[in-house]
Amino acid sequence: MLFMKGTPSNPRCKFSRATVELLAKYAAQYSSFDILSDPDVRAGLKVFSGWPTFPQLYVAGNFVGGLDIMKELDEEGELAEALEVADVPAPTAQPSGGASATSAATGPIENRLKALIASSRVMLFMKGSPTSPQCGFSATAVKLLAGAGCTAYGHFDIFSDEAVRAGLKTYSNWPTYPQLYVDGELVGGLDIMKELDEEGELAELVAE
Repeated sequence: MLFMKGTPSNPRCKFSRATVELLAKYAAQYSSFDILSDPDVRAGLKVFSGWPTFPQLYVAGNFVGGLDIMKELDEEGELAEALEVADVPAPTAQPSGGASATSAATGPIENRLKALIASSRVMLFMKGSPTSPQCGFSATAVKLLAGAGCTAYGHFDIFSDEAVRAGLKTYSNWPTYPQLYVDGELVGGLDIMKELDEEGELAELVAE
């Protein structure tokens, strides 16, 4: 089930269009709902899923994620399995994201993560560094921050520490990277940053 802006034959935003194209790549059979047609569903689903943007994809009643999650699954060769294409077993559902998610990381790693997040007002956990991103998503996140006038921000290469890489996913309840934090609060991943940028809110959010 795909909750999107518009319909598969007439997407109403580029994120929904890209999602439809990605699903078509796998010849996925799915139903869809135009969240622009019902404000109650649009607002309620954000709370229900803990995911603040659209599109949102569900498989077998479980929330998979938004476009950036689908892209990452596609790059890692896992999207076909997630879509249950070719009758393969469905994976464990990805946890829903959101700044209000409850932390499940405990002990020393939680304290370390809190310290890392608090080390800079704007903190980006990414693959690689701003001068040498190690994936397209991280590179785009760096460009978005630069375009928003934010060049002085903290960053951490999650490739450099497996404990942080795994622990932060649990702590934030956000399954992919990059992850952006402002004032100690999770903003989200790349799709959230893109939507904030399109709505003119990213620059205000990261401004000193």
